[in-house]
Amino acid sequence: MRFVPGKKRVKLKTAISSILLASVAGVIFLGYCFVEQKLPVKTIAIILFGMVVIQVLLLQYFYKNELKNRTKRKHSKVLIDELKQKLAQANKEADFSAEYLANISYEFRTSLSTVLGMIEMLKKTDLDEAQHMQLEIANISSKYMHQLVNMFSSNYEVNNGDIVLNEVPFDLNTELINLFKVFDYQAWEKGLTFDYKFLKSDEPKFSLIGDELRIQQVLINLVNNAIKFTNKGKISIIVDQTIAINDEQIVTFYVKDTGVGMPTEMVKQIFNSSKTEATVLTKEYRGGGLGLSTCHKLVKLMGGELKIETQENEGTTFYFSLQLKKTLNVKVETKVSEPLLVKKRNVLVAEDSRMNRRVLKYLLEQQGVDCTFAKNGVEAVELYKLLDFDLVFMDLYMPDLNGFEAAKAIKQTDKYRISKTPIIAVSASDFKEDKVKVKELGLNAFLSKPIDIYKLKDILIKYLLAQKKVS
Repeated sequence: MRFVPGKKRVKLKTAISSILLASVAGVIFLGYCFVEQKLPVKTIAIILFGMVVIQVLLLQYFYKNELKNRTKRKHSKVLIDELKQKLAQANKEADFSAEYLANISYEFRTSLSTVLGMIEMLKKTDLDEAQHMQLEIANISSKYMHQLVNMFSSNYEVNNGDIVLNEVPFDLNTELINLFKVFDYQAWEKGLTFDYKFLKSDEPKFSLIGDELRIQQVLINLVNNAIKFTNKGKISIIVDQTIAINDEQIVTFYVKDTGVGMPTEMVKQIFNSSKTEATVLTKEYRGGGLGLSTCHKLVKLMGGELKIETQENEGTTFYFSLQLKKTLNVKVETKVSEPLLVKKRNVLVAEDSRMNRRVLKYLLEQQGVDCTFAKNGVEAVELYKLLDFDLVFMDLYMPDLNGFEAAKAIKQTDKYRISKTPIIAVSASDFKEDKVKVKELGLNAFLSKPIDIYKLKDILIKYLLAQKKVS
């Protein structure tokens, strides 16, 4: 669609106005010639006729163009309105997709919370060696599924630009070993060799400062793809920590496989569109294959660059380097499985799922905590008013009265104003929106499902052991 440009339209109007003014001047001049008899009457008449014809043609041309432009503007407005409607529909579908993903994530996390909790309970029973191995396989598979759920939800956040790095001190080797153990079983199940090694200098032990979860997210994506697209051979992971510059450590991560590799033309656009890679890779392999564009964005956000070396039918190597600060002042505590034995502490747990109540009861009683359960937000508020509690675990999504409203009601009671009982939000929804709402409401912490026993113990230590019981 083309319009007469603004400057051209102005020039056209100026030209027509000038011609009209010249015509008026010409008429005045011809009138003078007629009165003074300077020109023959016939000549004056012919000139006037010619001027009239020219003016009529100019006016016709001008109004024709105006009519055409008005029609185009009207048509353009219709198109713009249609585009606005389509954009609104697209936004609505995107919101629906986000809500659908949140709901699916919530359902998976809720079920996984029960499965992992039951597995922990079974570990405490009398089992023979074969049963222990079977239980460990179930445990690893469940943790792998948990990683996948986290990967999908995290990838969605990254691709929507909804991410801020959370840089904290952490023990890189310890965290990655726990992560790689989950993938070890996945590779073994497919008949692949899986190995990982840490290349380190002889410097004293120190912690690194960075976003541990985002580093793990990148590795989860890369290793998951490596296993998915490798039919035989091995998966190798190398974490190179041999280069240090003053108080900063250069860490280079390599993920190598002997899989299908990628064609050259695909490598050029692999990081630009997850749809492109999905279309090519999932023709032969079902599932997986997504997340490389997410990895590229995350590594770039952390100050590095994700690179790839690949040969079709030979294998692929992804690698990236991060420059992380070292710290000698932060001691990373070793995780221990011994119970805390928190005696004479009463905890209110608001949870609508019967199975999850059983899991939470087991996890808390293992730490020596006395539990009182509420099946919904209404019961939670009433129990809080009647009994004394040292801590409240509040599930955010319950019938009758959700956790947000129940926590708000508790915080408005006279008892809370005096005791300031810590309230911990618990939810299978691990999206940023919920965490923001929890923070705005002034709750003390957020505990996501499936519940990590170490995170649970950290909360108990902070809010029960670190504070004297009020008599």
